[in-house]
Amino acid sequence: MNPSSGTASNRPVIRVRGLVNRFGNQTVHDGIDLDVMAGEVMGVVGGSGSGKSVLLRTIIGLNKPASGSIEVLGKNVFGLDEEGRIALERRWGVLFQDGALFSSLTVAENLEVPLRESLGMASELADGIIASKLGLVGLPADAGAKYPAQLSGGMRKRAALARALMLDPELLFLDEPTSGLDPLAADAFDQLIKDLQTGLGLTVFLVTHDLETVFAVCDRVAVIVDKKLRVGTPRELMSDGDPWVRDYLNSPRVRAARDAALQQHTAWEHGV
Repeated sequence: MNPSSGTASNRPVIRVRGLVNRFGNQTVHDGIDLDVMAGEVMGVVGGSGSGKSVLLRTIIGLNKPASGSIEVLGKNVFGLDEEGRIALERRWGVLFQDGALFSSLTVAENLEVPLRESLGMASELADGIIASKLGLVGLPADAGAKYPAQLSGGMRKRAALARALMLDPELLFLDEPTSGLDPLAADAFDQLIKDLQTGLGLTVFLVTHDLETVFAVCDRVAVIVDKKLRVGTPRELMSDGDPWVRDYLNSPRVRAARDAALQQHTAWEHGV
């Protein structure tokens, strides 16, 4: 498939060409090409051990590939000096799989970290921004005074998402955002992602194993199979020429997820 066949814009926000990732003698990705277009939600799925999170971490520069090129927001991720790297990182936000909140800091103190480190903002000036971001992700104001361990799993995910949004990024990376959540909390988080993407004009790169999220949120999906990518809309991939991809997206479990996502969409549209 053509990696540039985006639906939201003709401008790629992420451009990956010929990406190879190896760990010792194990090749995880072998010549990956991918374009993520401005304003779309790109989902990444694949079998266990296929390298979904590795791909995300490579795109944001935490893993150096064996070969290939990566451009994010028009910048060569691995060709920047320290100053350029810091400037680029300010333009994206990341929600890691476990939230990665500092357990010894309150939620408000966690949210203050990017403001202090990137902007040198004093605590008293940060309070209003922190309150605004907590509200944006649906958390009550008193959540800021609590420690991560005092929050439910869904609230911790929202707090981590609020921290990812603190610098008003153009691009949002989400690694398994609904992992560990019960179905109702996962549905609510899916809706939050879609609302934020639409309301803020974000481009979202979303790694997930949750197939309901794929059908509820994603504009296009990149399936990692045989160390390569198959890219298309969820509907296109259901009739993909690769047997594994086709079987994966037409399994009884996926059909159930697709039906549940369609029901949830209907509920959202009617305000239920």
